Amino acid sequence: MRVFVTGASGWIGTAVTAELLANDHEVLGLARSDRSAAAVAAAGAEVVRGDLDDPEGLAAAAAKADAVVHLAFKHDFTDLAGAARAEDVAVRAMLDVLTGTDRPFLIAAGLAGLAASGLPTELDPSPHEGVDSARGGSENLALSYADRGVRAGALRFAPTVHGTGDHGFTAQLVKVARERGVAGYVGDGSNRWAAVHRSDAARLVRLALDGAPAGERLHVVAEEGLPAKDIATALGERLGLPVASIDPQDAAEHFGWIAGFFGVDAAASNTRTRELLGWEPAGPTLFADIAAGAYDG
Repeated sequence: MRVFVTGASGWIGTAVTAELLANDHEVLGLARSDRSAAAVAAAGAEVVRGDLDDPEGLAAAAAKADAVVHLAFKHDFTDLAGAARAEDVAVRAMLDVLTGTDRPFLIAAGLAGLAASGLPTELDPSPHEGVDSARGGSENLALSYADRGVRAGALRFAPTVHGTGDHGFTAQLVKVARERGVAGYVGDGSNRWAAVHRSDAARLVRLALDGAPAGERLHVVAEEGLPAKDIATALGERLGLPVASIDPQDAAEHFGWIAGFFGVDAAASNTRTRELLGWEPAGPTLFADIAAGAYDG
């Protein structure tokens, strides 16, 4: 299968690219810079120069592929509305050229805002609808093409896709802890985060390309819900720092931009995904990665 991967040089994208290449797929990797292009080429993928502001280029690359994995997003926290609009245009451009082909289109999504008691499941729809919503409502947009001859599916990634070299949410929590001299959590720390090791996430993406039916929401989740207090405790033990509750009113000042993520409940069930794809996570847990020094650098 010839797969067009946006975000191919990113944290998740590099692992997905390696997983696909190791399993006899070809990869077309989107690269917006010389540095990204060099990384994509070094991995053994074909470089497609462009970015999310080039819908015509994205459509042309999607048309040449047997499948699309859309992992890229403009993470510009100073202009989230603009990022959402760009996402809407980019996703529509790729989906329109795939209409009627029955080719897979997998889109990265998140777990935030799922309205369910206990553990949200893959059957719970995203509340983000329309270009003015989070990520431009791209999950629901993509899934709407399941009725238009596209094998569209949503990849709802855990908030921490962890491993050595991670520069995402967990790495940011480490940075804040070192700067503040304390490993903090918000309020009573009972809110939960799902987690998945990067290798497990990449394998799930490959399995989804091979066998997920159209319209599926897949939870890229190994550990369904780790309490924020336990995450802070694990970080404190590894860093040799005290662990403390941060008043919700002070969270933004203490944590900075990540306060809005670390203070929410982002747990999710993975039962349907595992059963559908025969996927069993095998990588280290988040706490094992922390204890082994994955975030010491």
